[in-house]
Amino acid sequence: MDEEVKFILDSTKESMEASIEHLQKALTKIRAGKASPIMLSTVMVDYYGSQTPLSQVSNINTPDARTLSVQPWEKNLLGEIETAIMNANLGFNPMNNGETIIINVPPLTEERRIQLAKQAKGEAEDAKVSIRSARQEANKELKALDISEDLLNNAEVDVQELTNKYIDRVDAILTAKEAEIMKV
Repeated sequence: MDEEVKFILDSTKESMEASIEHLQKALTKIRAGKASPIMLSTVMVDYYGSQTPLSQVSNINTPDARTLSVQPWEKNLLGEIETAIMNANLGFNPMNNGETIIINVPPLTEERRIQLAKQAKGEAEDAKVSIRSARQEANKELKALDISEDLLNNAEVDVQELTNKYIDRVDAILTAKEAEIMKV
């Protein structure tokens, strides 16, 4: 196989792999009923005038499946953290006991589960679009090369097989996440 064709196929594969990684990161932020420190990953706290991620100013634990515990490294940050969690619009109601902030994660309603499943589908669809864009870009680059028609056709078939493989991976990841979300 021509070196240029191999290079295009490798870069396409890397691009598709990046789409899968992005999807997995996006799906970790969609909660599935049990408490996880990742749920607070988007919370930013005003720490001496600069916006700082919550995980950099406190310790976040899950004492049980329905509770998050946030223990700041500096006690004077309790109020700031409490405000930041409420302002993050995550649907949590933090309770400050003077030492730590405790967040009870409410169980998901059926309606909310369906919403989260739709959100997961949307993320998966974005990943598929990204993978298809990588395919389109690869095919465009292949056509720009000065190679024989047979080699071009074989390379396009390889790109399509790669695309199908990654689309199937996206579907498998989505199916697993939907099952996790819908499990009561």
